[in-house]
Amino acid sequence: MREPQVLTVSQVNQYIKNIIEGVPALGHILIRGELSNYKIYPSGHHYFTLKDSDGALRCVMFRSSAGKLKFRPENGMKVIAAGRISVFPRDGAYQLYCTQLTADGIGDLYVAFEQLKEKLFNEGLFDASHKKPLPRYPQRIAIVTSSAGAAVHDMIRILRHRYPIAKVLLLPARVQGVEAPLEIVGAIRYANRWKLADVLITGRGGGSIEDLWAFNDERVARAIYASEIPVISAVGHEPDVTIADFVADRRASTPSNAAEIAVPDMSALLQDLQSTQIRLIQGQLNGMEQQNQRLKGLSESRALTDPMAFIQDKRMQLDFVQQKLAGTAKELLQSNQQRFAGLTASLDAMSPLKVLGRGYAMAQGEDGTVLKSSEQVSVGSWVHIRLGQGSLHCTVEEKE
Repeated sequence: MREPQVLTVSQVNQYIKNIIEGVPALGHILIRGELSNYKIYPSGHHYFTLKDSDGALRCVMFRSSAGKLKFRPENGMKVIAAGRISVFPRDGAYQLYCTQLTADGIGDLYVAFEQLKEKLFNEGLFDASHKKPLPRYPQRIAIVTSSAGAAVHDMIRILRHRYPIAKVLLLPARVQGVEAPLEIVGAIRYANRWKLADVLITGRGGGSIEDLWAFNDERVARAIYASEIPVISAVGHEPDVTIADFVADRRASTPSNAAEIAVPDMSALLQDLQSTQIRLIQGQLNGMEQQNQRLKGLSESRALTDPMAFIQDKRMQLDFVQQKLAGTAKELLQSNQQRFAGLTASLDAMSPLKVLGRGYAMAQGEDGTVLKSSEQVSVGSWVHIRLGQGSLHCTVEEKE
């Protein structure tokens, strides 16, 4: 009887690995599930679990594949993972070696857009308080865009037509592809470093979300935010919205609209100047006419035609005032005289001399005190009796 073959653990794991890798359906597979336990190791490899209501599958995405992700995977996110099923011999566990990860139901770029939008919003890059006003009459305008696109020709044409006195500087940069964000960032920084313009326009013509993706790049957004020169974002058409639009100091619906926003219309300015000139001239003429009318009125005034009339009028007014003052003074004097006579009569009626004149007498002691009682003097003392006419010095012989 043949003895059974004894295998090592590594041999069994390798045997199972060869079997699984020999199944064509597992060599390239798409799996829908929910991300769980998502971790990024210092090596750059991503480890996570795909799960649904009934099961779970371990997954790994190596750094080379993870670097191509357009969005940031998060736990709980619904995704579709592409890759191959194989066994990791060391653990004896099968897992998905993921080469591509896409958001389920919505595109990767949309997820990346929303994630970056939320991140920059929380950092305050969209705050209105940070947005700089555009200069009213810019002397220099810098355009950061592709020199080969139709957008730049439209902008230059409109700028020259609306405001030909402004200097337009083109800073060419690729606006599509992997290299585009760095070129756009470099052009914005260059314009700021050398203070090349009063206002800066960056953008491109319309296209798909992939075509416009350079303006959804975080590096471009931060360069616009850091720009000391006011920035107008002009990306795509009216419905197109990019991260650059949120960060820029002003958003234009199209590149052509950006040119219209950047400068005033010189023909309209000239019309305003002409209208202002007409108003100023008319105002001067009206003012001169008013002054002429005033001068005419003054020249016909009585003060100039009959200079003495003014003095005569004042003399008459002075006489009137003098008479009025004299009458008032006379009335006041009579009133005071009457009041004085009344007070004199009252005072005279209250005078003790009046009483004495009616036959009464006033007795005073030796010290001049008016005597009101016999108790105030003693027998033998003298008193002074004042009569209506004259006075008597008497000695007290008896008291009653």
